[in-house]
Amino acid sequence: MPDSKPDIFFDQECVCSACRNYENRKIINWQDREKELKEILQKYKRDSNSRWDCIVPVSGGKDSTYQVIKMLNLGMNPLCITSTTCDESELGRQNINNLRSLGVDHIQFSPNPITRAKLNKIGLEQVGDISWPEHVGIFTIPVRAAVDFKVPLIVWGENSQNEYGGPASSVNNNILNRRWLEEFGGLLGMRVSDLPHMAEIEKKDLILYNYPTDDELKENKVTGLFLGHYLPWDGYSNSLLAQSYGFKTYEKIVEGSMVNYENLDNYQTGIHDYFKFLKFGFSRATDLACLHIRRGRISREEGLKIVRNNDGKFPWEYLGKDIKEIIEPLEINLDQFIEICDTFTNKNLFKRDKSGRLLKDQNGNLEKINYDNL
Repeated sequence: MPDSKPDIFFDQECVCSACRNYENRKIINWQDREKELKEILQKYKRDSNSRWDCIVPVSGGKDSTYQVIKMLNLGMNPLCITSTTCDESELGRQNINNLRSLGVDHIQFSPNPITRAKLNKIGLEQVGDISWPEHVGIFTIPVRAAVDFKVPLIVWGENSQNEYGGPASSVNNNILNRRWLEEFGGLLGMRVSDLPHMAEIEKKDLILYNYPTDDELKENKVTGLFLGHYLPWDGYSNSLLAQSYGFKTYEKIVEGSMVNYENLDNYQTGIHDYFKFLKFGFSRATDLACLHIRRGRISREEGLKIVRNNDGKFPWEYLGKDIKEIIEPLEINLDQFIEICDTFTNKNLFKRDKSGRLLKDQNGNLEKINYDNL
């Protein structure tokens, strides 16, 4: 991992917090953690069967499919809640349908598409994240459902600060609350309350993007736990288990990635990951390579080759959909999109000509100054 990653910490031996977190798994008594999980779940089981036992936020991806399988195997009756992605892919729809076939009740919230397109454009232009409304909605909509349906327990997946590296105070956190959302949930400093002043958006169109009030949460005793705190988390293993239950992968390596089993539900994801590369000099392939290196599946040298070949390519298409179609709902053309890209590019990380302009190859790809991160 490069030190340009936000919130990452390197110790005196130049080892990052994500690697240290993974090393610390060896001293965790996972049997005790699983026992603790079962005891917590038992407290929330509804003997009367009048309501669901818990809420599981689901995208239909490998991890949420894994979460549902685990809850079912542990005897829970989950209500699955989906916050529809910004530009849902056909493969994403197939995997949502497969998740339903596991035998669960499922509700899919689809925010107003006109408002969503406005938020996509605001997110892209203001903070360099086309998926800003999705990242807000995946954390607010399940919590709002917990309040409205009076199901207090929400079972999330991984704590990303533990898996990918973050502040020491956050890595051992086993709950997801308002504070975690505001710090790590993808708001990027932009508040939902700011939005009506930034575009022609009415407050009534932002209901699903607003986190419930503290009084609502307290009254309904809503709490959210990270399943990855209680069970050893591994995206690849999650994928294999999900596939054994009918989860479908992509026909080839996903663009900008190094695997075919994740980020399959949203055509905008390629743009989101590309902006991560522009801002911080690394993207999805780096994240995945590091996960596999820590687990001993590939060497660091192999990881560097994968990253050099796959990371940060201009997102001409994603899951087979052309970029012009993807940005069309935002009412911007390709030239305008490229201008926005250049605005958010950290020019200290990429090669430039003598006049300071970014150097790009014939496919519009940038070249990093340093690919070794040393």
